[in-house]
Amino acid sequence: MRPFDKACILVLDGAGIGAAPDCAAFGDPDIVNTLGNCAKAVGGLRAPRLQRMGLGNLCTIEGVAPNQRPDAFALRMVETSAGKDTPTGHWEMVGVHTTQPFAVFNPRFPDDIVERFEQESGYRVLGNCVASGTAILDELGPEHLRTGKPILYTSADSVFQIAAHEEVIDVHALWRMCEVARRVLDPWRVGRVIARPFVGQPGAWRRTYNRKDFSMPPPPNTLLDRMVAAGLRVVGVGKIQDIFAGCGVPESLHTEGNADGLAQTIAACRSLGQGLVFTNLVDFDALYGHRRDPLGFARALTEADDQLDHLLDALGDRGLLCITADHGNDPTYLGSTDHTREVVPLLLASRRFSAGADLGTGESFACLGQTLAENFGLGDLGLGRSYLSCLTA
Repeated sequence: MRPFDKACILVLDGAGIGAAPDCAAFGDPDIVNTLGNCAKAVGGLRAPRLQRMGLGNLCTIEGVAPNQRPDAFALRMVETSAGKDTPTGHWEMVGVHTTQPFAVFNPRFPDDIVERFEQESGYRVLGNCVASGTAILDELGPEHLRTGKPILYTSADSVFQIAAHEEVIDVHALWRMCEVARRVLDPWRVGRVIARPFVGQPGAWRRTYNRKDFSMPPPPNTLLDRMVAAGLRVVGVGKIQDIFAGCGVPESLHTEGNADGLAQTIAACRSLGQGLVFTNLVDFDALYGHRRDPLGFARALTEADDQLDHLLDALGDRGLLCITADHGNDPTYLGSTDHTREVVPLLLASRRFSAGADLGTGESFACLGQTLAENFGLGDLGLGRSYLSCLTA
């Protein structure tokens, strides 16, 4: 009999815990530390449940003290893949080592890409530049309203982002436009096409939760593929299905923010028999990390912390909760508004544990996936070490 019938991976998007050993190769200084610096900026974080799990044992976090008797198993994980973007981090969790980074276009996409997209989509675009998602709306939003042309922009990540006001271009039309872009960009190895719908008026724009990501598909035979092939349920909550281009994620629940994502995760875990609920809480990254808002980040962490006991109850004694992050996004780092290359936490918790431990440092994000692969009898992912024996000793 397997140790756990079901598991939940809860990704606190961007919640890194300190600079990775190779951070300089990704343009980041060794002072980046999403949770540690966020805590300093706000005078301490309030996350009592994460503190009891042992989060404070992994790095210095003001307000989250080290715990000599944690009730969960805690480790740091070091990313080995060539990227600090969302797909690369999530893919490595389930066994994919990305050696060739996705293509980044800075300061703009080449004319032949843009012209082909315009021809095939039937839309002329504004922008085509590197920009933050909020600044580009301030700059080009009024012209978009006048002309009806979508706004194209990119960032330090491999992304082709298309923004459109929902009253100018219908959300479904925007999604179809992004599907065209995905086909155009596949040969160029662009990681994601992202639909960025928004509403409002000049000076009061608001991006909506009708965002949709169109990713390149991961290589086959990930942990998720193996689970589905074994007849286990895999339920994606939030943008998980988009990140994997649907591969290995047959069920998906749309969310509108962290609170909704947590509520849907709890409900999905309660009803799950055998399998995995895989959740991304995007607000940490999209609303607070990129916007360099440590107060918002800290508040969101407290709100998530308040729901963790409900999530553990939903999983029960036969369930395993895995709390982690896909990269860093230090809200105090003013050198850019991009992701930061960081070590991430992995907290392994269950109602069945009477005591936990600090497990040190894992060699790859795939330590998470390999632990679950061993639990479900799915073989060796070829990357990462399983910590299952530490949980069941």
